[in-house]
Amino acid sequence: MVGGANPWSGEVALVIGGERHVLKLTLGALAELEEALETGSLVELVERFEGGAFSNRDVLALIVAGLRGGGWQGRAGDLVSAEIEGGPVGAARAAAELLARAFMLPEGAG
Repeated sequence: MVGGANPWSGEVALVIGGERHVLKLTLGALAELEEALETGSLVELVERFEGGAFSNRDVLALIVAGLRGGGWQGRAGDLVSAEIEGGPVGAARAAAELLARAFMLPEGAG
């Protein structure tokens, strides 16, 4: 992962194919994510990540939704052969961080 993203606005940076991307789960990206999951809810997705029971499909769906929320116009298939910095572990870390930041309450809230 690369610095430069604004964690307070839910952003996560990730290098894909040598290019830095800013990922963000906007409301539209979250709706797209729910649709991509086909089964379960976002709450169940969070629970899978918290319990370490997430799948590669979960990671890919989160990365694609985050990229789309950051303005990317590609498709999941575009990432099949893409080199992601940190490999599968780096992608999983970015996905988990993206999910956590999307639902993080501001300090003093709640």
